[in-house]
Amino acid sequence: MIGRLIAPSIQRAMETYPSVTLFGPRQCGKTTLARSMFPGFSYANLEEFRARELASSDPNEFFHAYPEPVIIDEIQRVPELLSTIQYRIDERKLKGQYLITGSRQIALKSSVVQSLAGRTAIIDMLPLSLKELSDAGIRLGREEQILAGGMPFLYSSEGIEPSRYYSDYIDTYISRDIADMRQIHDMDRFMRFLRLLAGRTGQLVNASALAGDTGVTSTTIGSWISLLETSHLIYILKPWYRSRTSQVVKTPKIYFTDTGVACFLLGITTPAQVLRDPLAGSLFENMVVVEALKARYDSYAADDGLFFYRTGNGTEIDLLLDRRDRMDLFEIKAGQAVAGSYLRAMKSFIQNYNEAGIHVVFAGQGCRYLGAEFLNYMDVYDMFRETEEPYRLSFSKP
Repeated sequence: MIGRLIAPSIQRAMETYPSVTLFGPRQCGKTTLARSMFPGFSYANLEEFRARELASSDPNEFFHAYPEPVIIDEIQRVPELLSTIQYRIDERKLKGQYLITGSRQIALKSSVVQSLAGRTAIIDMLPLSLKELSDAGIRLGREEQILAGGMPFLYSSEGIEPSRYYSDYIDTYISRDIADMRQIHDMDRFMRFLRLLAGRTGQLVNASALAGDTGVTSTTIGSWISLLETSHLIYILKPWYRSRTSQVVKTPKIYFTDTGVACFLLGITTPAQVLRDPLAGSLFENMVVVEALKARYDSYAADDGLFFYRTGNGTEIDLLLDRRDRMDLFEIKAGQAVAGSYLRAMKSFIQNYNEAGIHVVFAGQGCRYLGAEFLNYMDVYDMFRETEEPYRLSFSKP
């Protein structure tokens, strides 16, 4: 098993809360991690018929068969079990009793918030990061990594075809998650929408344009995007702005949480095709942005703090990390060149707003140039991971 850097955050949360809810896309490694961290826990997979029927028909008997502490997998299959968990938490008043996993959906998120408010820590988990792969001795070339993405199964053995895997993954995702929710009535149009969305990786989201190209309404496009975001298939990067002026673009940008999925939807099946594709730069940017997001999630940061910046005249900064007391700006370039022109937008930002660290993430060797740090993309994770311990209350009871 490849070590997961989110594990310490899960451990701390289990020591603090009665339950932890671990959300993430299918096959990203949630179950493997949970069972490896807590081998002494009972384990119930609600995808399995008997466990699901028991949880639905007789929750008390369910917990007799699977006593606490317990890992409950795929809670979205029986969300009504959450009310029983709430009752048992309030009765027992013990920490670290439930580790719940799910492929987050809008309805499921609402159920967790309503039933377990104040009783569970919610942690988001994504596929393997470049840092985790590197720590495990796995280091692919730039194009190979973009094509492969980070799904753990692809690294379980050699000889697996990424395109075949992601074809099956998309089929499973649509048939088991989206179709089950009955929110998509025309699968052909939805698949067309997915492919069009992949072609807009790293671009501003224009629902009207997508609606016209797909043949549905803008409202439908908005609901589909929300569905993909809550299912962790895409990530919405929001714009940063200090004041609500018309000069700053407020439309968000979209990225896929796994570049392997984006490549499959674009019809890219080999590293050579990645290199030649017109979207090669966008796919590289996607990989960097999601690596930063994984570092933030693994840190269990209260707010991911990630934004982009763009003005009405086209001045743009690809990625901005706002820690409130410190700001860092990042330009993302797929090549290996070191150039002062990459710094113009970031220096303009500093003149107009406030001091910030300026960085260029690229495929070359790290160095400093004209007051900026040029950072190889393999080293991105450490820049975004939160290293300071969060503030915790400390007091004496009477």
